[in-house]
Amino acid sequence: MDEPVLLTGAGGRVGGAILDGLADAYDWRLLFHSAPAEEPSHEYLVGDVVDAALMQEACDGVGAVVHLAGDPRPDAPWDSVLENNIHGTKVLYDAAVEAGVEKFVYASSNHAVGHFEPERTPDLYRAHDDFLLDGTELPRPGNFYGISKAAGETIGRFYHDEHGISVCNIRIGNLTEDHPPIDYERGQAMWLSHRDCAQLHQCALEADYEYEIVYGISDNDRKYYSLERAKEALGYEPADNSAHFDGTERVGTDG
Repeated sequence: MDEPVLLTGAGGRVGGAILDGLADAYDWRLLFHSAPAEEPSHEYLVGDVVDAALMQEACDGVGAVVHLAGDPRPDAPWDSVLENNIHGTKVLYDAAVEAGVEKFVYASSNHAVGHFEPERTPDLYRAHDDFLLDGTELPRPGNFYGISKAAGETIGRFYHDEHGISVCNIRIGNLTEDHPPIDYERGQAMWLSHRDCAQLHQCALEADYEYEIVYGISDNDRKYYSLERAKEALGYEPADNSAHFDGTERVGTDG
């Protein structure tokens, strides 16, 4: 992609993983909620996605948006997710469409389908269980944060249908830097490594699609999210697997 890419929520954990892996792959324009501690090596802005004028400035001249910004807390209160996650996503879509942005990659979440879990645990997290969510199921949010992420997917559906912008919603699993959480079955089942996170977002920026919902995890032996749509629609080829860890020592491919 020759045009700049806007990355909102650049100071967060997912933003850090993307920039760690793709810092030189794109001409990034970064949006931080508050001023970064160190001067970024890319163009950046500071502010909130609910600021319509700032979002118009942020989207001006960019070819794609990777939208991570919002209140990330699973226990975030309704007023916060309504303003920051739902309304903020709508404000950013408005600015992107007005600026002629072609592609919008949205950070959805496992919490958008969190209520599929209680009735099936703990087998759901184990390799012998064949239950898989594939992105075609209706959302079953597990909290207000999950509701906001499901709403963001629906907002994207509207803006794709109404304005033709390409939209990829990535239901991100459990992103950790070094290894999946040991002795925590759920965390291993939905683990996403940093390099797979970066690769998946690069695939979403480069592939041709109209509207997609995919799951963002590594290729774990234990998983209840299907990766088939991410592989088929985006060309995602995850490198990591939570089963490659024994205790705190990695025994699989080098990271």
